[in-house]
Amino acid sequence: MENHSNELAKAASAYLRSAAHQPVLWREWNGDAFAQAKAQDKPILLDIGAVWCHWCQVMDRESYENAEVARVINESFIPVKVDRDERPDIDARYQVAVSALTGQGGWPLTAFLTPDGKPFFGGTYFPPDDRGGRPGMKRLLEVIAQNYRTHRDQILESAVKIAEALTGVESLKAGEEAVDEKVVKAIVESIGGMFDAQNGGFGSAPKFPHPSAIDLLLEVNLDVRQDWLLNIVTTTLEHMGKGGVYDQIGGGFHRYSVDEHWIVPHFEKMSYDNAGLLVNYLRAYQITGNKFFREISLGILVFLENVLSNPEAGFYASQDADINLDDDGDYFTWTLDELNSVLNAPEASVAALYYHVEAQGEMHHNPAKNVLFIDQPISAIAARLQLEEPKVVEMLASARRKMRDARAKRQTPFIDKSIYTSWNGMLISALLEAYRILGIRGERDRALATLDLLVTKAYDREKGMFHTLVDGTPRIEGLLEDQVFIIAALLDAYEITGTRFYFERALELMETTVRRFWDAKEGGFFDTAQDLSDRHGSLTTSRKPFQDSPTPAANAVAALVLDRLDVLADREDFGEKAEATLALFAPKAGQYGLFAATYGLALLHHLRAPLDVVVVGRADDDRTMDLLAAAYEIPRAGKRVFAFEPGIVQARDLPAGLAATLPELPFDGVPVALVCAGTACHPPVQTPVALRELLLPSKPG
Repeated sequence: MENHSNELAKAASAYLRSAAHQPVLWREWNGDAFAQAKAQDKPILLDIGAVWCHWCQVMDRESYENAEVARVINESFIPVKVDRDERPDIDARYQVAVSALTGQGGWPLTAFLTPDGKPFFGGTYFPPDDRGGRPGMKRLLEVIAQNYRTHRDQILESAVKIAEALTGVESLKAGEEAVDEKVVKAIVESIGGMFDAQNGGFGSAPKFPHPSAIDLLLEVNLDVRQDWLLNIVTTTLEHMGKGGVYDQIGGGFHRYSVDEHWIVPHFEKMSYDNAGLLVNYLRAYQITGNKFFREISLGILVFLENVLSNPEAGFYASQDADINLDDDGDYFTWTLDELNSVLNAPEASVAALYYHVEAQGEMHHNPAKNVLFIDQPISAIAARLQLEEPKVVEMLASARRKMRDARAKRQTPFIDKSIYTSWNGMLISALLEAYRILGIRGERDRALATLDLLVTKAYDREKGMFHTLVDGTPRIEGLLEDQVFIIAALLDAYEITGTRFYFERALELMETTVRRFWDAKEGGFFDTAQDLSDRHGSLTTSRKPFQDSPTPAANAVAALVLDRLDVLADREDFGEKAEATLALFAPKAGQYGLFAATYGLALLHHLRAPLDVVVVGRADDDRTMDLLAAAYEIPRAGKRVFAFEPGIVQARDLPAGLAATLPELPFDGVPVALVCAGTACHPPVQTPVALRELLLPSKPG
């Protein structure tokens, strides 16, 4: 094939660079591409995908590497390629458009736009030739090009009407719906109605993890202590953790399961999924004491450390599913022969029973390939093989080590080394939760190093956080999600360290976010800053992210951090904006159910006074650490734990809200803890036992 190179060779995105060799004259999304489309009066072919997307790679190979297809594109279209991870703002808008036009969305997203970026036709994957009821890409291109030449005015008129209709799809105005716990109840009941009691999770196949829903159920359960809520959580987390959707050898979760049993996954692993699920498993372990949840938490941490960690600091975006288009998760799956080749006979017998490895596996492309999932309990295997249970556990541990070492010698799927600010914000908060619940100091240090990296390199005082770091260089002005996830991480860091810098930066970033993203007319936050000048296509349409898809909704997270700062900094204006944000979405929240879980969590926190625990003592004093361990240990709804050195409290070097409510503490060198609910505080205590007694919830009735 002739050696080609297009504009994407210089792109920062690994996904875009992967298309640099294609004969299609791809452009990045920018003003020059739109100017060229207008100057040449050509429609735009927009392709949105991701480096981890299998069918994006298939379509690239089948169509965009085809010289004849490329000729039609280059002659009749201005081709623009977008990385959905790099530009979720572009993706979100065109997903809505294509879904409205065709009833389906996803990746690859293929959209045909007028020269000014209005969609008039679209779809997802198109095969190269007519197949399975789908039109072939080459014929589709020729038909659309011909129609644009002969019916240009009708297409432009239709595109305007489509754009006008889409403008109203996500428009919101605060209604008469009260901002009260009835909305939370409606969301929780909707989630409960979707629960699969047999297999865990929500809905049917394909099954995605919904970490925000689990978070909400756990938080509500801490308030009402109802078994059915906790049962949804534990059933779901147990089935997921035992399933093939969890990497039984390397740790971490794949993106979703194609079946309702959580067995056969799409094998890509996303950093944001693992951040949310890590928090789920940690909190479930804290509440239930189930050691299996702790084991899965540690497995996620191992995956993050071994696969997604940048040596300096920060976390990479994702790990691909495949080595090439001819395999389907081959790196992660095993044949019976492969298992026998790396284990001795007794170990192979145990591992095959435990992970359900048989001659016939689950993978259609290679029937001998098995997805590993926990098929039988240790006790059943011990009985079947006439072994003691501790011996089976020992043999499984040895088998896992050998399988992990053997798998490491396979070619590793591609890792996207982009450092996305929002996803790293989620991971920072998750690692700090691992420190609180598991006491792992290294996770705390890793989280703080990542936060310091982002604040140093991806932060601008006027603009806030940038969206991504590539080779240490900030790129793309940040979205709302980048701002609010980092504010949450900064507040978490402040609570754990007592370091004033983290609070000051959170406050400063919140003020910048309000200035650039807040809708002063209707309330709520736009997903992109309203003073951006570089707006093209559907980016001229404003939107306010409300649904958890796939990460927690940015407006809900904004309400959460506004309320935290209201109390901490005594900023009543922040509390008012949280109220206005929640009121804006209240009329629709109950309808969204599962996808409004973070909204439900934000509303719950807004309506309820926090439970603050303040521990004062030197960090190098074991008595301080014992008090902190007790403070972190007891699960309570709305609990926040602050750790301060004595000098900070004695000098009253505290945020205004905390200084106003925290009484003068007599400090004679003995660490103390204070528990406050709202503005009422218990007398300070000096022992973990006394602190636990204050934190233990009163029994119903």
